[in-house]
Amino acid sequence: MFAPDQQAALTSSFFMLVTLLALWSMIWKGIALWKAARRDQMGWYVALFIINTAGLLEIIYIFAVAPRHPELAQAPGPIGTVA
Repeated sequence: MFAPDQQAALTSSFFMLVTLLALWSMIWKGIALWKAARRDQMGWYVALFIINTAGLLEIIYIFAVAPRHPELAQAPGPIGTVA
């Protein structure tokens, strides 16, 4: 169907696209999982961990859902400290 040099170029381009998409998704997923864990939102954490949407669900969580609960952004103190 394709000449060998064209097939090699397409394979290389596809590999680069998949690699960039995976990197993009991992960055957003890491940020979203960190925010969900810090806010103790187990449902969101599990959903973000399991569902792979190439960063779309993560971006929605970071910019639309997380800001609605600013009181949850406060991190608890270290374990064993007395307030």
